[in-house]
Amino acid sequence: MPREMTIGEALVSALSESLAQDPRVVLIGGGLVSSGPGQAEVARLRQKYASRIKSPPIAELGFCGIAAGAAMAGLRPLVDIGTATFSYEAIPQIVNEAAIAYSNSAGQTNVPVTYFMRYGIRGGGGVQHSGSPQPWYWNTPGLQVAMPASPADAKGLLRTALLKSRDPTIFFAHERLMNERGSVPDGEYEIPFGQAAVRQEGRDVTIIATGVQVPRALAAADTLAREGISAEVVDPRTLEPLDKTTLLASVKKTGRLVVTDESHDNCSVASGLAAIIADEGFASLRAPIKRVTIPHVPVPFAVSLEDYVTPTAERIAAAVRQLLK
Repeated sequence: MPREMTIGEALVSALSESLAQDPRVVLIGGGLVSSGPGQAEVARLRQKYASRIKSPPIAELGFCGIAAGAAMAGLRPLVDIGTATFSYEAIPQIVNEAAIAYSNSAGQTNVPVTYFMRYGIRGGGGVQHSGSPQPWYWNTPGLQVAMPASPADAKGLLRTALLKSRDPTIFFAHERLMNERGSVPDGEYEIPFGQAAVRQEGRDVTIIATGVQVPRALAAADTLAREGISAEVVDPRTLEPLDKTTLLASVKKTGRLVVTDESHDNCSVASGLAAIIADEGFASLRAPIKRVTIPHVPVPFAVSLEDYVTPTAERIAAAVRQLLK
């Protein structure tokens, strides 16, 4: 029977099962949940798997490099970096070592390391704790990028990364989604990378949404439905590999597209997805593509200003209305 749990609890469940299933899985860092549900289970895992769970000093460059080397040597490390902006300290190891080892060795060296990070506008986080670096990592050949939006996807995608992946994975969980509840299938299961999900069928416009933008897009779709507008919401789930087939099929059906991601607009995930659709699906479009993102400004500390730059459901709905004028 399916169980109700938070995204945080689903992530911890995936970690628990993976530790039990494969002795090569190890954890470096805090344990996926900084607060809220799941802490008790993490504490239990720390006792049960004490030799495979390490709490490193605050030295991201060091422990991210150690994890990459451990992966090359045969382990399957999960590195809990915590806040996504902390990963900037480890860019040389993540981007210039882990990401290129597989390709530069002609496939002889696998690097099955997973770098987990909580991203996005969190509520008073300020500039240095509100980062959304998913465009940076999507723009790095050799990295897989996962952005789950539900507890079921969080568990299934993390199990795939920890147990099946051969390449380094960046695993993004939005800070504001960690305590969101949802139904999770019972038992062990994986969700393959590169398979998008159509969250809601529609006929008038496609909304491609990533991570935290998925529930916002669904809320916008509900608002638009009351106005007689039928919006289809598509969740890529992973940016790399990317399921272009599902995205293009949806745009071909509706003829209109809004893309939304909680990253800065210039060179954003939304910009990249829009470019792909414009390049490969231009004949399907009956209107220009609209992007709903963070403006090109640092995320402010004041919550009122933070709310102003957030790509909300209201902004998504307004973009759809513009397309249908």
